[in-house]
Amino acid sequence: MKNFIQPGKTVTVLAPDDVESGNLVIVGLLAGVAAHDAASGDPVEIVTEGVFTLPKTSAQAWTVGAAIYGIPSTGSTTTATTSGNVFIGVAMEAAANPSATGVVRLNGTAPSAAA
Repeated sequence: MKNFIQPGKTVTVLAPDDVESGNLVIVGLLAGVAAHDAASGDPVEIVTEGVFTLPKTSAQAWTVGAAIYGIPSTGSTTTATTSGNVFIGVAMEAAANPSATGVVRLNGTAPSAAA
């Protein structure tokens, strides 16, 4: 197929802020985990599929399969459908309230709109 570019599991975007390897990166409706450190505005590869431990809103309890949203301004994750949050995947493990991280399976696709 002569119009095929790549599988899309890892894509390059411009870092919206300074990012460190392992940070959640959200650009518009596209979300992924940074594969390396990058300064704001520099190219960064993000992994858009897979299971990752990510920072979460501490005061939330998660159940397996719960819808998880990324908070673009903080790079954290939440179950809240607050305006501007972006659906990124589902919880793969239960997470207690309080807890600093949760295990998320990235869905690999951009939602039709932010919450």
